[in-house]
Amino acid sequence: MTSHAAISGPSRPGMAQVLRVLALALIFGLALAPLAQAQTDRPESFADLAERVSPAVVNITTTTTVAERLDGGPRLPDGSPFEDFFRDFFEGPQGRNNRPERPRRNQALGSGFVISDDGYIVTNNHVIEGADEIRIEFFSGLELDAELVGTDPATDIALLKVSHDAPLPHVPWGDAEAARVGDWVIAVGNPLGQGFSVSAGIISARGRALQGNFDDYIQTDAAINRGNSGGPLFNMDGEVIGVNTAILSPTGGSIGIGFAMSSSVATNVVDQLLEFGSTRRGWLGVRIQDLTEEMAEAIGLSSPDGAMVTDVMDGPSEDAGMLAGDVIVRFDGGPVRDTRMLVRRVSDAGVGRDVDVVVYRNGEEVTLRVTLGQRELFEAAARSDAPAPMAEPEDASALLGMMLQPLGDALRAELDLPATATGLIVREVEPDSDAAQKGILPGDLITEANQQPVASLADLEARAEEARDAGRRSVLVLLRRDGDPRFVALSLE
Repeated sequence: MTSHAAISGPSRPGMAQVLRVLALALIFGLALAPLAQAQTDRPESFADLAERVSPAVVNITTTTTVAERLDGGPRLPDGSPFEDFFRDFFEGPQGRNNRPERPRRNQALGSGFVISDDGYIVTNNHVIEGADEIRIEFFSGLELDAELVGTDPATDIALLKVSHDAPLPHVPWGDAEAARVGDWVIAVGNPLGQGFSVSAGIISARGRALQGNFDDYIQTDAAINRGNSGGPLFNMDGEVIGVNTAILSPTGGSIGIGFAMSSSVATNVVDQLLEFGSTRRGWLGVRIQDLTEEMAEAIGLSSPDGAMVTDVMDGPSEDAGMLAGDVIVRFDGGPVRDTRMLVRRVSDAGVGRDVDVVVYRNGEEVTLRVTLGQRELFEAAARSDAPAPMAEPEDASALLGMMLQPLGDALRAELDLPATATGLIVREVEPDSDAAQKGILPGDLITEANQQPVASLADLEARAEEARDAGRRSVLVLLRRDGDPRFVALSLE
C-alpha cells in the first residue's frame, strides 16, 4: 500500500475571515481616497501653463536722466587740516555754483503683462515713476517703446501702451475673490534682471494690507524678487489674479513672503486709467476710525462693527447731515465691517452717485442720502465757524486719570491753538490710569464726551455720570492731537 505524505499548507479561509479582509480593504481604500485625490489635483508640471502665458509677460527697462554736478575739487582724507579750506573754495558760493552739470542716465528694471491685443500693458507705478524712456521687451525678443497712459500711486498701478502692426499676445484678468488660501499660483517676470523667469507656490493669505487705504494684497510663497515688480500672478487657468508688487525680506531677496495687488483692485484702477487717464474715486468727506469693544459698549452697540465718524468736512456727508460720532453701519445696501471695508466700497462706488448711508446715532439707525464726491478733487479742510465767546481758563482739575484744564484765550495762545478751539486740554496723565493705557498724552484736546460738546470739567463730569446711570462701564471721548481727531473709550470703573 502506497502511503502518501500529507501536504501542509494554509488552511482554507472561512467566510467570516473573508468578510473581515474585505471590510479592511474597503476601509483602507476609503482612507486613501482623499490622498489619491490630492495627488491627482497637484500638477505634475507647470510647463504647459508657463508656455501659454509667457508670451504676454514683458520685461520693462526704464531710463531716467538726472543732473550730476562735476566734482573738480581734490580728494582729501577726512580730518585733513586743509579739508575746510578746499571745501569752502570748491563748494562755496564762488565754487559750487559755477561748477558745470552733466546729465547722467539711470536705468531700472521691472516686469509687466499685456492685457489687450492692441498693446495695453499693466505694471507697477514704482517701476516707471519719473522715467524719461520706457522700453518693452517681449518673450519673443520683440522690443518696443511704450507711452505712459496713467498711474495710480495709491495702489502702485501704472498703465502703458505700445503700438505694433500685428496683434500682441495678451492674458485675461481672473477673479481674485474666488481664489482660496492654498491654491497654486505662478509668478512670471524679470527677477534681478535675469530675464524671463517662472516661480511657483501657493496663496499663503488673502486681504493683506501694507500701507495704503486701498490695499488688498494676495500673499504668496512663490519666489518674488526685485525686478518681478509689476509682473503677473497667475492662477492655474492662466488668469491674472494679482500684480506682483512687494516682498517682505530682511535680506532684500525672496524668503517666501511676497505680495501681489489683488485683481479686484487692479481691474477697477486700470478701467479708470483707460477711460480718464487717472483715477476717479468716490469720496464721503469724513474722517473715520475703527471701533473697539469698549467704544461700542459706551454708545450702546452690541458689536464693534462699523466705522465711527471722527470729523465731517465740507462736502457730501456734511450736506447730507452726517455728524461726528455717527457710526456708519451700512453703505449702499451692504454692511460695513470696519474702516478699511468702507474706504474700499466708497472708492469703488463711483463719483456723483446717490447712495444710502445708514448711521447709528443716539441709540437708533438713521438713513442719510449722500451724493458721492470725487476724492481726488477734495482736500480735508477745517470748518471755519465764527469763534464762540469763551470763559477765562479755570485751574486744572483731576478727572478720569487726567489733569484737565478748560480752554481760554490765554491757553489757546500758549498752545498755538486756533481761536475756534473749544474743550479741555490734558495737562497730565496718571501713569497707571486707563487714559495712559489708551495712549492719551499731555497736550491732547478733549472736545466731546458721549457725542456731546464739553467746554468745562462740569460738562465732562455730567457726561460720565450719565454713562454710569445708563449702566455703561466707559465714557466715549473725542480728542484731537495735532488737529487729527480720535475717539477713546475711558473706563468709569
